[in-house]
Amino acid sequence: MLKRYHQTVGFTFRAVDACVIAAAWLFSFYARFYLPVIEVTKGFPAFAKYAALTPLIVILWQVVFASAKLYQSQRMLRRTHEAFLVLRAHATAMILFVSITFLFTEYQYSRGVMIYFGVIGGFFLLTLRLAVRNFLRSMRRKGYNLRHAVIIGEGPAVDTLIAKLKRFPEIGISVSLVIPPADFGRIPEILRGKKPDQILISLPRKHADALDSILTALRDETVDIQLVPDIQDYVTLGCAVEDFDGMPIVKLNDSPLDGVGAILKRMTDFVLGSLGILLLSPLLILIALLVKLTSRGPVFYAQERCGLDGRAFRMWKFRSMRVDAEDSTGAVWAKKDDDRRTPMGAFLRATSIDELPQLWNVVRGEMSLVGPRPERPVFVDKFRDEVPHYMLRHKVKAGITGWAQVNGWRGDTSLESRIECDLYYIRNWSYSLDLKILWMTVWKGFVNKNAY
Repeated sequence: MLKRYHQTVGFTFRAVDACVIAAAWLFSFYARFYLPVIEVTKGFPAFAKYAALTPLIVILWQVVFASAKLYQSQRMLRRTHEAFLVLRAHATAMILFVSITFLFTEYQYSRGVMIYFGVIGGFFLLTLRLAVRNFLRSMRRKGYNLRHAVIIGEGPAVDTLIAKLKRFPEIGISVSLVIPPADFGRIPEILRGKKPDQILISLPRKHADALDSILTALRDETVDIQLVPDIQDYVTLGCAVEDFDGMPIVKLNDSPLDGVGAILKRMTDFVLGSLGILLLSPLLILIALLVKLTSRGPVFYAQERCGLDGRAFRMWKFRSMRVDAEDSTGAVWAKKDDDRRTPMGAFLRATSIDELPQLWNVVRGEMSLVGPRPERPVFVDKFRDEVPHYMLRHKVKAGITGWAQVNGWRGDTSLESRIECDLYYIRNWSYSLDLKILWMTVWKGFVNKNAY
């Protein structure tokens, strides 16, 4: 139902975006130096130096937009939400582009051109995308290239399906009839009178045994037949269907972290994690000396945590508590004014500096810079039976920071709220969301009243 729509529209948007970005970059050069709002004082640079960057810019924007699921998303988007995603992806691509030109080229490109490009590119990327969407909606509403569908079934799944088809008219499917269970025996007769372009079967689970007879009745139909399974109660993260040598496989709670996005995230983790260790090495050495001088025991503390797919790994921290901190209590969470903390440890935990050695876990690929915070196996075994959907947070790598942490849910706070934030992050993951969380961490993620 949606595959052809997404393929066609996705290809169209790729082509439109490529043309818009290339044209915006070249026009920005012209606007800055030949239609100057601000007087040109440092001479006119060679156009060839700017034109040579065009292929790189197009490729970069295509990669970032693809990682933001703007070409192959399996979810329909409201226009306001799509506009937000487009502008966020454009801003992400701009940040990467400026960083690349600053770090890896000796030539200094005009800041005026960059500003023009950011504004002009963002405006036309958004305007043309919404114009295409509105054009498709207008054509469908006028009845052009509509496909008429008959739905077989009843219940909430059918109601939801009809509502979504009305909400997104650009897909071009109009429901002409719903055949309820009472008329299942008359399906061939009804279809001969309606002659639909598409048949959608959406049975509630209580009528699942009728599927065999329905498919038998439809075996000679030449129209498209599609199943809409009543499984919404079991889908928490996402849902996708794969074709395995002709066998359809429904993937429940599918993680969005795959393909180009997963590769880009891993590359970012490795590069930023390595740079972090290198740039922070003086601070890391200083902290290590202070930990050693102010308390008895090792500098670092390794603790088993659960990461991707629930696999255990050793997570590293600066030691902030006494060596015998859990000898009498066993595994417990830290509490406010915890008397097990060392003098240096109280400061380290309050500022989250004790977490910095986890950059090594990031470089090794055991953790990511951004993701749900990893938990100890003893607590995982406890919470998996007490908190709904708790284990789904292990569908992605654990992170040093995350959506829950930057929203204040850390330490001994509501576990349910933290899980809700973790699942939100997984459902809505994009490369730009990771950058947003890192930015929020810089400003308000290190020091928190619940960090103890």
